[in-house]
Amino acid sequence: MLAPLRFTRRFACGLLLTLGLSPMGQAQSVAKADQAVFKPKFIKQQMLKTTQWQLAHPKHKVTDWTNGAFYSGVFAAYQTTKSKLILDSLMAMGERTKWMPDRRYDHADDIAICQTYLNLYRLKKDRRMIEPTIAVVNKFRREPGPETQQHNIAWWWCDALFMGPPVLVKLGVIQNQPAYFSTNDSLYQQTYKLLYNQQEHLFTRDAGYLWNEAGEGRKESNGKQVFWSRGNGWVMGGLVQILQELPKDHPTRSFYVELFKQMSARLIQLQQPDGLWRSSLLDPAAYPGGEASGSGFDCYAMAWGINNGVLDKATYLPAVQKAWISLNKCVSAEGRVGWVQPIGADPRRDFSADSWEVYGTGAYLLAGSEVIKLK
Repeated sequence: MLAPLRFTRRFACGLLLTLGLSPMGQAQSVAKADQAVFKPKFIKQQMLKTTQWQLAHPKHKVTDWTNGAFYSGVFAAYQTTKSKLILDSLMAMGERTKWMPDRRYDHADDIAICQTYLNLYRLKKDRRMIEPTIAVVNKFRREPGPETQQHNIAWWWCDALFMGPPVLVKLGVIQNQPAYFSTNDSLYQQTYKLLYNQQEHLFTRDAGYLWNEAGEGRKESNGKQVFWSRGNGWVMGGLVQILQELPKDHPTRSFYVELFKQMSARLIQLQQPDGLWRSSLLDPAAYPGGEASGSGFDCYAMAWGINNGVLDKATYLPAVQKAWISLNKCVSAEGRVGWVQPIGADPRRDFSADSWEVYGTGAYLLAGSEVIKLK
């Protein structure tokens, strides 16, 4: 546990998150600082700084799922800032990869990067930017692959609902092909029926975390069922991108809206006093450090919900504000987003202000792209 007297800027995020402290005792000075993080100029500066830092510190294969999430945020940063530097970086990335997904045609992780290709195509209208995506999605729709053969379901882990659905839905809009919407609906429903807990209104990570009828299965240290913040955050982010694309009159749109509302209502109950969510949603004490990537996606999703009239502003705005304030305490002076849970099905080891991953930056950028629109 960090010592309270060592409350420097570098450790501010860690101290608040680890101890669960509220800054209410410093209401006047902190309130002034809090107001600053909502100014459009500040948000754009932070988005540029964090994007540039992350681009200068690559960590994984460009077409990896981690970068699929990161570049989704980078595109949102371009939309917000209109930075030529960011757009040039996005185009350079696509040229380096030859606009290809990763190697597994049937694995949602390996098509996540295609979200960015499709977004860039809408700007440039160059068909070669999306032809590999069309080819891999069509193969995926035609030929059940190893993932389905092994798990009897294509999207067998909840994070896949951020990776795969936005690609199918975006492509359906671009190609004016409702068949892609139908494919997404079918696959999404399979995952929903398997992993969505109707009592908790949360997704389990995969079938290995499900309880049997006797209540037997993996439990947290407090005896509760395991629901990871990051996976549920990724589901929320994926829902936003689906709802941004699906036509208003699409027959299944109401399902996604209702799911989004249910999850938002549950997540707001699980937000911690400092504004962030913990890795374990139902056992926050198990991993006391606030987790920035899941929290970033939740902040993004709830801000989008407010901005688009899906969520009640009076109810959700305080939660979004608290989250955005705390997320900015997780950004170092040079632009590194810290307090990000490492790669893995679960947080096998604890993490700190120095823990960063590219998807943490992506989540932060997505959050900023919606927070800046709040009225």
